[in-house]
Amino acid sequence: MPLHEEVTALMRGVAAEVVLPRFRALAAEDVAIKSAGEVVTIVDREAELRLHDGLAALGLGARILGEEAAEEDPALLDNVDEGLVWLIDPLDGTANFAAGRAPFGMMIALVENGSTVAGWMLDPLTGRLCHAVRGMGAICDGAVIRARPSGALRPRAALGTHFLAPDRRARVHAEADLQLDVVAVPRCAAESYPRLVLGQDDAALFQRILPWDHAAGALFVTEAGGMVTHWDGSPWRVGGHGVGVLAAASPRLWERAADALLRPAAGLVERDRLAA
Repeated sequence: MPLHEEVTALMRGVAAEVVLPRFRALAAEDVAIKSAGEVVTIVDREAELRLHDGLAALGLGARILGEEAAEEDPALLDNVDEGLVWLIDPLDGTANFAAGRAPFGMMIALVENGSTVAGWMLDPLTGRLCHAVRGMGAICDGAVIRARPSGALRPRAALGTHFLAPDRRARVHAEADLQLDVVAVPRCAAESYPRLVLGQDDAALFQRILPWDHAAGALFVTEAGGMVTHWDGSPWRVGGHGVGVLAAASPRLWERAADALLRPAAGLVERDRLAA
């Protein structure tokens, strides 16, 4: 993609100048409660402003939508699946960052009419950059990459169920434990999606479908040979109306995860509603 170097340089610059200097150096007043179970930091806001201005300078004429701007004005999400849109998650894994621990990341995606055209995910601590362009494959640190399974006897699944009610969460985990090895979630989509390609995890379940959390990662996984859908089996897309996200390193692993997680007993979706 012609803009790959420019977007990469922008992200690395913001990571070096805004994000990393404040890692484990936040003052109490630099952190605030955003919503139940979520925090926001001064870094989220400053990084988003820098990324917004940098993307605007590229001259594509696309709308630019950042997570923190949408938090302030939810109407910005209206018609997010129309036209050309830049999506920004300036600091994914904010709770980890605020607690002084990894992982956390930065994500940018370019979306056209609800379909992700290109995506970038940067790990500021390691410098790892995952990138994908629609129809052109996935790249990690400059090398073309294909998703590989973990090789575990039972698929390794990271279940993002922390926003579910306790009784529903218990049902999901009870069913998962019958067929899957449930592993800890990183609480950072910018880490969850690469793990599916790098052979660390085989499947990942997400409840929330905020576009900046998934646009870059879903493209990266699918371009690497994996599969990403809503819980009903319909393809995930920006602005889609499906519920939840199930991602896996391959279609076969998606089926194995769906057999455990999307059966009626798990309480997430009726099995006969699955499209795949």
